[in-house]
Formats: sequence, C-alpha cells, structure tokens
Amino acid sequence: MTYPPPSGGWNDPAWSGQQSSPPADPARPVSGQPVPAQPTGADPYAPADPYAPDPYAGGDPYAGMKQTSGQPGPAAHPPAYPHYGYAPALKTNGLAIAALVLALVGIGSCITAPIGAILGHVSLNQIRQSGEGGEGMAKAGIIVGWIVTGLYLLVVLFYVAIIVFAISQSGNSSSSY
Repeated sequence: MTYPPPSGGWNDPAWSGQQSSPPADPARPVSGQPVPAQPTGADPYAPADPYAPDPYAGGDPYAGMKQTSGQPGPAAHPPAYPHYGYAPALKTNGLAIAALVLALVGIGSCITAPIGAILGHVSLNQIRQSGEGGEGMAKAGIIVGWIVTGLYLLVVLFYVAIIVFAISQSGNSSSSY
C-alpha cells in the first residue's frame, strides 16, 4: 500500500524508496525535484481559510427576496385553527357544590350526609337539563353522602344490637337471684 507524498516539499527517505513512479498529483513534487514557488491551481491539501464566511452558518434563506405586486403580503396572524386543549369553562351548578360540601361535612355530623346525597341527585338532574358544569362534584356528593350514611346506619344498628343484647342479659341475670 502506498501513501501520498508528504506535503511541504521535504524529502522522506522512507517514502522515496517505496514508489518508483512519480505521484499522480502533478502539483506535488517527487523527492529530489525542486519545489515550485506557488502552484497555479488551488491546493486541495491546504487548510481552509479562517477568514472565509462559514458556508454552514444559519440565516434567513429568503432575506434577499423581493415581493412582487401580485402576491399577498404576510398575514398579521396565523389562521385560526381549532385547538384541542381544555373545554371552555362552564358555570358550575351551585347545588353540586352544596351536595359535595354537605356530604363531606356529614363525616363529622351524621345528619348532613344524606342531605348531601339527595342534593347531589337533584343537582345531577339540573346539570343534565341545563348543560352546566359540576357533574363530577354532584356524583362525588352522591357517592360520599350515601357511603357515609350507610356507615352511620351500620354504627347505629351495631349500638342497637349491643343495647338489646345488654338488656336481654340483664333480664336473665336478675331472675336467677
């Protein structure tokens, strides 16, 4: 395998013995020949000019173009396309808010939970008729209200069962004396 001759016109003893024919590039001298002062063509091995403009620099490719009179000018705003983001905000039904609040307050006071559930049903009916917002709050009021009401009914039934059991045990124990 042969390599191109060294640049700069200096003689390389290792290279001069490997190749018997002159190099294919006429701008490069063969060892032992005088080096020309300046070749007439551009040297493909010369480094790039550091002051030359960057051919890969970014910029506006349409900066020098002129607009003809028949073409319309640029639009002030891009055309309006429908966006698929959030839906427009709807007015929230007040009964839905009240249903959720009363159902949550019912956790502490057992009487407001069924009221919140009933208001949730009423507000859900209003929302379906009027198209207002707050359907999620109404459903949450219904769910929380009935769950809390059911839990309180279980607690009340448990206490009633304990009282009935205690009364029945006290009646049996008093008759045995």
